[in-house]
Amino acid sequence: MKRPTVLVLGAGYGGLATVVNLQKKIGTDDMDVVLINKNDYHYESTWLHEASAGTLKPEDVRYDISKVINENKVKFVKAVVEAIDVDGKKVTTDAGDFSYDFLVIGLGFEGETFGIQGLDQYALSIADVNEARKIREHIEYQFAMWSTEEEKDDSRLTIVVGGAGFTGIEFLGELGNRVPELCKEFDVPKEKVRVICVEAAPMVLPGFDPELVTYAVSQLESKGIEFSIGTPVVEATPEGVKIKKKDDEFEFIKAGTVVWAAGVRGNSLIESTPIESKRARVAVREDMRAPGYDDVFIVGDCAFLMNEDAGRPYPPTAQIAMQQGVTVAENIIALANGKPTHKFVPDLKGTVCSLGEDDAIGDIFDGKKVTGTTASFMKKMIDNRALYMIGGLPLVVKKGKFKFF
Repeated sequence: MKRPTVLVLGAGYGGLATVVNLQKKIGTDDMDVVLINKNDYHYESTWLHEASAGTLKPEDVRYDISKVINENKVKFVKAVVEAIDVDGKKVTTDAGDFSYDFLVIGLGFEGETFGIQGLDQYALSIADVNEARKIREHIEYQFAMWSTEEEKDDSRLTIVVGGAGFTGIEFLGELGNRVPELCKEFDVPKEKVRVICVEAAPMVLPGFDPELVTYAVSQLESKGIEFSIGTPVVEATPEGVKIKKKDDEFEFIKAGTVVWAAGVRGNSLIESTPIESKRARVAVREDMRAPGYDDVFIVGDCAFLMNEDAGRPYPPTAQIAMQQGVTVAENIIALANGKPTHKFVPDLKGTVCSLGEDDAIGDIFDGKKVTGTTASFMKKMIDNRALYMIGGLPLVVKKGKFKFF
């Protein structure tokens, strides 16, 4: 009997969790598992804001895929996925074509510019390790250039962050800690630096408890962060951004650095398939399979799943993506053995948003609100747990966060 081939696209949280849980539960002769990823490493996307601000080295947010897969059970292929043929059961990459019996699509997110003119050209995005490195180096370059100019251009020291959602706020928290270090390193007066958060929505951190949001904004403002809420960016230029104020008034903010953190979408390759999607996110069935395709599973940022109790979709978090990977692995094994699949039921343990290395806000364990060092401790424990679920204690020891207070 032919062994089924399982093709997993992407080594993000969902894809890697699928592979790791498959290799735990299958024998070497049960099925052929192939993991395809454009890099030979996985990066912790929930740490990218730290690498972008320069509070964490880019190499610290990544680890080699070879360190967490069992090569006797999983074949890793470093390749860029170019096309997905779900009717022909074939995936085309720059390393050749691959056929499958079961496909898992976990290709991650892409930045969403919402059609804003100039944004894709002139704004930086917290998208991956390399982009995070670019942001850090760009900010440092602006500080260095200011300090060497005879006629100082203070706009070099203005940083605009588009978006007051999770990523934007966490990045602002790191900037709040990093800017004083940069000022000291480059002999820049602190009062010359402006960090401005611009948000189109009328609120910060939508979905978070208002009391926690108030705390977060207050803490960030105490570090010199400015907020412009309800003022959408309408255009980005090489000199900065144009925002819309009330009563159809506009303001141009001249800035040396613009970082866009105001929205993501699924991978655009999804839209090249006949699978129905919106913003490249697929409304999956309860067992994580794509509608109309019994052999295709979707995980992570490419999956859209409603939380019926809350009346809104589950957020595409690492916590949920990893839990999806567990369910998908179990369901693939079930299908391979002619057994029924089971429903994905998220086990939500709460959400914690970092405000810098030693500060955070959190809503954990069915509504318990935490702030400050307690929340920061919880954040680091969540990060370490994610490492443990993929690579066990050795990965936690190598990459974990242990500076709690």
